[in-house]
Amino acid sequence: MALIEALLSQVSGTGAVFGALLLCLVIYLFSISCSSQDGEKKYPPGPKPLPLVGNLHTLDLKKTYLSLWELSKQYGSVYTVHLGPQKLVILSGYKAVKQALVNLSEEFGDRDITPIFHDFHQGYGIAFSNGENWREMRRFALLNLRDFGMGKKRSEEIIIEETQYLKEEFEKFEGKPFDTTMPMAMAVSNVISAIVYSTRFEYSNTKLHHMIKRSFENMRMTGSASVQLYNMFPWIRPFVANQKRIMNNVKETFRQSEEIINGLKKTLNPQDPRGIVDSFLIRQQKDEESGKTDSFYNSKNLYCTTNNLFGAGTDTTATTLRWGLLLMAKYPEIQADVQVEIDRVIGGRQPTAEDRKNLPYTDAVIHEIQRFADVAPLGSPRQTTCDVHLNGYFIKKGTSVWPLLVSVLRDENEWETPDSFNPKHFLNDQGKFVKKDAFMPFSAGRRACPGESLAKMELFLFFTSLLQRFHFSPPPGVSEDDLDLKPVVGFTLNPVPHKLCAVKRS
Repeated sequence: MALIEALLSQVSGTGAVFGALLLCLVIYLFSISCSSQDGEKKYPPGPKPLPLVGNLHTLDLKKTYLSLWELSKQYGSVYTVHLGPQKLVILSGYKAVKQALVNLSEEFGDRDITPIFHDFHQGYGIAFSNGENWREMRRFALLNLRDFGMGKKRSEEIIIEETQYLKEEFEKFEGKPFDTTMPMAMAVSNVISAIVYSTRFEYSNTKLHHMIKRSFENMRMTGSASVQLYNMFPWIRPFVANQKRIMNNVKETFRQSEEIINGLKKTLNPQDPRGIVDSFLIRQQKDEESGKTDSFYNSKNLYCTTNNLFGAGTDTTATTLRWGLLLMAKYPEIQADVQVEIDRVIGGRQPTAEDRKNLPYTDAVIHEIQRFADVAPLGSPRQTTCDVHLNGYFIKKGTSVWPLLVSVLRDENEWETPDSFNPKHFLNDQGKFVKKDAFMPFSAGRRACPGESLAKMELFLFFTSLLQRFHFSPPPGVSEDDLDLKPVVGFTLNPVPHKLCAVKRS
């Protein structure tokens, strides 16, 4: 009963008595459906589940990724865990994750779509769809990201232009402490907005503020304990306040997207698409004119795909950059070394993407920021497309599989000092940049982030431009030792609320 009460404390108090009875009933009904293992097949090992609750009693749902990583130290790199009635296979460590996501990318290629993501995607878009819909939307997104961003000089021009606006925004604080969250998010979101909507928002634009805040809020609530419980026991939805808040945010975001898209429709030129939305609308018109009734180019895919791109293109990149500035303030000697290299190689001119190869230390620092910050520690949940064997274990078709990226980015067999911020992880003895196979912040395989190359360019150009112009430090009276590197856990890992000083360099 103590565990049941703890679970109920994560959901809304409305109708608590009825909710308790319903929850107990649901847990029981699901638990009896768990079948015993076939003795002829070797299934991944794991902790023995309790009746009704599985292995929930061993997990901290406020830090699920750490609990699962800890269990791997006991049960190995491929093991089974039960989250209530849900049976999962957990992959831990570089070798197991690479084997599944890269070497067996087709077999581990479907997305495990949890109830919360099904609620607002309904199988549409890129991030949380499967089958032909996913393949078609991914092809469309990759093609158009190349056309309007990643594969052309235009993306670099968009980012460089936005760095100027961002530096001006930082200068407004005149070296006084400020929260970097909104300025950084606005800059990054403007890059993806230019590519998707062919639109740029002023930093004072309240619509942009609301879009970003809703995106961040949903990322936080999606990783909350109450939503995790809802994903395990969908019937408790009426008592999960965060599910209602997330859905309200999604509805408002779709409404705002519809407003922007309707404006683009009025000035659409089929011969001259300005961005990804224009390309989608042109394809939609062609399918409608040809009488195609089963087209994937419908309004639901339009809204879900554009919002997938906007959300993914804003949250993780902006969060990584915020971690980067915090780490530079935390480790001023590393910040100084970056600035020495930038000054020597670039001087006072605008950094360009071509400069990366001549800035090995700066490049190593950026990669180490991504590794150490570990913004998406659980990775993207997968689902097996067929029966498959991995590391000698049998995994059934349709099994939910979670690749722990935290276990890859901090694999002690791959990194010299996995728990420390150490740019030397990406440098050889001659000080040249070296690639590491275990560097997987964007995941891997066919479900890897489609915007990876764009994000890499943004991280490099924003980071070098800011470090060239500013010195970042803690507020007066706060020492580097006082800066907290413990993350705020949601669907992604954010820095704790903090302020920094950005002082113009002479």
